Amino acid sequence: MVKSFASEPRRTPYSALAATDAMLSRMSSGKGLLLVNLGSPQSPEVADVRRFLREFLSDPRVIDIPGWKRWLILNLFILPFRPKKSAHAYRQIWTDEGSPLIVYGENLARKVQQRLGAEVTVELAMRYGEPSIATALDRLAEKGIDQIGVFPLYPQYSSSTTGSTIEAVCKEATQRWNTPFLQIVPPFYDDPDFIEALAGRLKATLDVAKHQRVIFSYHGLPERHCRKSDASGSHCLEKEDCCAAMGKDNRNCYRAQCFRTTEQLAESLGLSQEQFVVCFQSRFGRDPWIGPHTEDLLDKLVDDGVEDAVILSPAFVADCLETVEELGIRGKEQWLAKGGTSLTLAPCLNDGDNWADALVAIARKHLTWL
Repeated sequence: MVKSFASEPRRTPYSALAATDAMLSRMSSGKGLLLVNLGSPQSPEVADVRRFLREFLSDPRVIDIPGWKRWLILNLFILPFRPKKSAHAYRQIWTDEGSPLIVYGENLARKVQQRLGAEVTVELAMRYGEPSIATALDRLAEKGIDQIGVFPLYPQYSSSTTGSTIEAVCKEATQRWNTPFLQIVPPFYDDPDFIEALAGRLKATLDVAKHQRVIFSYHGLPERHCRKSDASGSHCLEKEDCCAAMGKDNRNCYRAQCFRTTEQLAESLGLSQEQFVVCFQSRFGRDPWIGPHTEDLLDKLVDDGVEDAVILSPAFVADCLETVEELGIRGKEQWLAKGGTSLTLAPCLNDGDNWADALVAIARKHLTWL
């Protein structure tokens, strides 16, 4: 069993701020910062994983097809089979403190709170599962907070992550008689503070791990999601170099933002074009997904004579199932089985001090009252 991914002990089940609650109850300026990530099952048991998958995959921004068809696919083809397989994967990454995503999130929120002090109340929420957005908004309301900055913890925009989170926060907020006043931090895929923090994290791995290539593996999306983000209807995925530059047509394109993140990281680290590759993982279903696909690329690199590589996913700010299990365990097994020598997973930003500093700096750029 994995012992721990957290640098600090988990203090309470669903609050990253237990140590400062007493102080904040006495001092409230009416300002709050809500950090929101995707979420995790409450445990790696099949029932909890099934409950999480039902909530996640019922979201029409995640599976964007007619509701009746989504219901049939979910209840006839996914939920009867996938929870058992996913539960096995979650058990491989689960820590003594709980889900790495939650543990890191709580530690990060605590560090951000320390940096902002008593003038701002920081809460952590998950789009799916616990701590829920509704619970976090309740906690802020109990402390007299009516001015809230919302920070979706997804570097690149997609409707299924950032879009879904913004929709859920606004829906919860507007159901209250006294609605809070919201400001939202936009995607930070090329923010200099984010790039600097992530480049520093990656450099620490590159300095000690043998590597002929750096593999930037982002979470994938169905191709139709990128096309739907293109208001012109004539740019995204219509030509091979559609992501080569950011413009008005692809400004909200997830794939283009991923390439922009990679470009900035490579420049910061001094990587030449021949030293890194970009790919997309986690394909699901039969529809076409954006590529190149990580599984295919791993095999191709080994076939081309690459023996040692470092892999990371700049789509995630905290290690989770898609990084630790999909890349660090299954990806490594595939690499070795193909004949490669070493595939080293570089950790995400997690709860690092540099990331806490960067998060505060990013928030201050976009929240006028912070």
